[in-house]
Amino acid sequence: MSLVSVQNLTRVFDVSKPWLNRVIERLPKRMLTAVSDVSFEIPARTTYALVGESGSGKSTIGKMVVGLLRPTEGHVEIEGVDLVTETDAAVIDRIRSDIQMIFQDPFASLNPRWRVRDIIVEPVAARGGDTVGLAEKLLTQVGLSPDDAGKYPHQFSGGQRQRICVARALASEPKLIVCDEPTSALDVSVQAQVLNLMSDLKDEHGLTYLFISHDLTVVRHMADTIGVLYLGRLVEEAAPGDLFTKPAHPYTAMLIEAAPRLDAFGREVEPPEGEIPDPTDPPSGCAFHPRCPLATEICSVERPRLEAFGSGRVACHHAGEIALKGAA
Repeated sequence: MSLVSVQNLTRVFDVSKPWLNRVIERLPKRMLTAVSDVSFEIPARTTYALVGESGSGKSTIGKMVVGLLRPTEGHVEIEGVDLVTETDAAVIDRIRSDIQMIFQDPFASLNPRWRVRDIIVEPVAARGGDTVGLAEKLLTQVGLSPDDAGKYPHQFSGGQRQRICVARALASEPKLIVCDEPTSALDVSVQAQVLNLMSDLKDEHGLTYLFISHDLTVVRHMADTIGVLYLGRLVEEAAPGDLFTKPAHPYTAMLIEAAPRLDAFGREVEPPEGEIPDPTDPPSGCAFHPRCPLATEICSVERPRLEAFGSGRVACHHAGEIALKGAA
């Protein structure tokens, strides 16, 4: 059984103007579908990455997985338990202790008034656990000094603060860590250090990661499986080796082509056609069809289903044709 099971997950936000404004201006309600019918599984001790442009719904899915947002439809099961519908308080507390999250901004996610020791042990102290020497032990594991436990967050660099965030996430001995763009605020060299640390800790502690990122070069080396999101929908899912060598969806191919490469100095890249549609008024059929070089009439009428393709899954009426086009 998978550690995490996400089934038909949908989240809709009401982005309407205030009621009085709508009455005066005679405006209807505006609803934004941030996530639409997303399903995937994360086996234990693996890393599942979600990638896509800004506004694709990555962070919204992460927040629903950890329980910070309630799904509008669908459900998330952790170890077979749906935290939204579960009524046994002991079961809910046990599952929640198995989940932690590492946020994007290490400068905003640490309490500036607390010492590092108190920040790290908080998840354990909240449940009455033994915290003696815990912060010092975890700081050593993440490559910092035990003496740093008595300092405040402002005394550290961005990369060091993110290491403190990792130490805090490890404190409650979780099984699942949701990483929401954990290195995007860091310099490239520091990114590599933090990612290597997370990879080592995954093997050492048997962790499972849901890794959220817009950077394909990062997830290529971190993930066992990659899910590509576009306008809240999962359009492709595959292992990194398959996704990068033979993408089946035109949007995936566009992302890969636009990503920087060390072996492509001076190459000219065609800019992506069109712009991301308004999520409050998405296109009919396949949401990507206004920007797709392979789009035909069926793409604007019928929404493709996410179906098995090769070793992964893809939602495209012309699945795999992008590879044939490249070969031609």
